[in-house]
Amino acid sequence: MTEFEERHQPPPDTEGTGEEGASHPDRFGSDEPQGDTGTTAAAATTELGAPPPIDHAPPGRPPREDLPPNITETGTATGWDEAADLSKDPAVIPDPAEVDVPDELRRAIESAMAQYPDRRSASIPALHAAQAVHGWCSPLALRQVAAVMQVTPAFLSSVASFYDQLNENPVGRNSVYVCTSVACVMARAKRVYEAIAKAGEDLEDTQIREFECLGACDMAPMASVNGRYIGPLEESDAEEIVDAIASGRPVLPGRGLGDPDYRLPWGGRA
Repeated sequence: MTEFEERHQPPPDTEGTGEEGASHPDRFGSDEPQGDTGTTAAAATTELGAPPPIDHAPPGRPPREDLPPNITETGTATGWDEAADLSKDPAVIPDPAEVDVPDELRRAIESAMAQYPDRRSASIPALHAAQAVHGWCSPLALRQVAAVMQVTPAFLSSVASFYDQLNENPVGRNSVYVCTSVACVMARAKRVYEAIAKAGEDLEDTQIREFECLGACDMAPMASVNGRYIGPLEESDAEEIVDAIASGRPVLPGRGLGDPDYRLPWGGRA
């Protein structure tokens, strides 16, 4: 062996368990000192006391004793292990012959369904059409849409309850959504919203609310009035917006995104 090989010879396997040295058993739960603290689980329990028992049972119910050991949070997703209630009426698709659907609404739903290979994909535009007729997604509205689409009202309710602009409670036929997201709020959108909300306190059949983002940052601060984008807005516009809604007039003509003569204050189009 050369001097170089002798100097770079690996250390001998002193543990006798192979080239990688001795194996180290898992010490989780051991009373041996772990790490540099020298504190054992037994010593910690002696010094601090045992942790209090945790009752994972939902309020008002006794702790469960029949659960598998991997289930500890019994208050999460309750009902997963309960049998179906067979006494409830089954979900039924309404018979079209038994449901009176306004002709305008029927045509809108059928037109939406024709745009998709799966009729259920038309649920959102169909519900919007029903909301435009009824003012909200009432049980009657859901039943009418279900009869035309041949789905259950429960399926449509699951869609309507998820999306922000579909309402299962009456909130008013008119909607004023004032964007208060980042770009708009930096342009004092909160003040615009507060001015409109104050001016419209007594406005009937109208919902005035903040909205997270309407995707029209270049016309900030802005709002959507019955789906029509208007802006940029000032606090002084609030009275005119409310008066126009109350009288049924167009809101801020010439300042809406779809208006042919619409221009941003600096001359360009949004």
